[in-house]
Amino acid sequence: MEDIVFISDLHLAPQRPQIIELFIRFADEIAADADALYILGDFLEYWLGDDDPAPSLAPVFDKLIELDEKHGTKIFLMHGNRDFLIGNKLAERCHFTLIDDAYRIKIHDNDALLMHGDTLCTDDIEYQKFRQMVRSPQWKQDILSKSLEERIQIAKSLREKSKQSTTEKEENIMDVNQDATDHVFTDNNVDLLIHGHTHRPAIHHKKINNRDTTRIVLGDWYKTGSYLRINDDSDFRLQSYH
Repeated sequence: MEDIVFISDLHLAPQRPQIIELFIRFADEIAADADALYILGDFLEYWLGDDDPAPSLAPVFDKLIELDEKHGTKIFLMHGNRDFLIGNKLAERCHFTLIDDAYRIKIHDNDALLMHGDTLCTDDIEYQKFRQMVRSPQWKQDILSKSLEERIQIAKSLREKSKQSTTEKEENIMDVNQDATDHVFTDNNVDLLIHGHTHRPAIHHKKINNRDTTRIVLGDWYKTGSYLRINDDSDFRLQSYH
């Protein structure tokens, strides 16, 4: 059984240098000992294209390379709703593999499904429409054809609108829809689902069609780190990292 670590929603940004430092320590102390590190979206607070030099994130990118080259940790990264413009150039530069949302893996010889989690929040109709627009190839092509300066201004505008919209929404709308989540288990024939996005870390057990299922929600990295580690001698436990 592999030693696998899962993280999500770090929202790394130059405005939060303490979290960048926390991730670098986490990489040295936790991820370096793992066979694989899965990053399930929103690793970065925003990413505007692989042509962004992003010097403030250089220590993060260097650490990803080190995890692969020095420690042999394989890194798999899934897009989130903030960093979906991460492309193949950054993946090659930083030695990680981009994976689809959703993504199947084997855990304890059983099929498990990994997701970012935003597609489960189907009650937030406004967000789902926005997501469909910005994930379209045409929108991404249009945005990446603009100058980096233009993209920065567009991103600032979108973030302000998002903040305003979030404050006006009821809390339950921004959580997963139970029916949608149940369908993920049945449609994909899995017993285990791991995702982030909602910033509501928990382990949920539920019987769906007489089948025992487990849904693990990864925590965000706003105050402390949060991760899930799965290996031979551990059950499923979310752990904090300070």
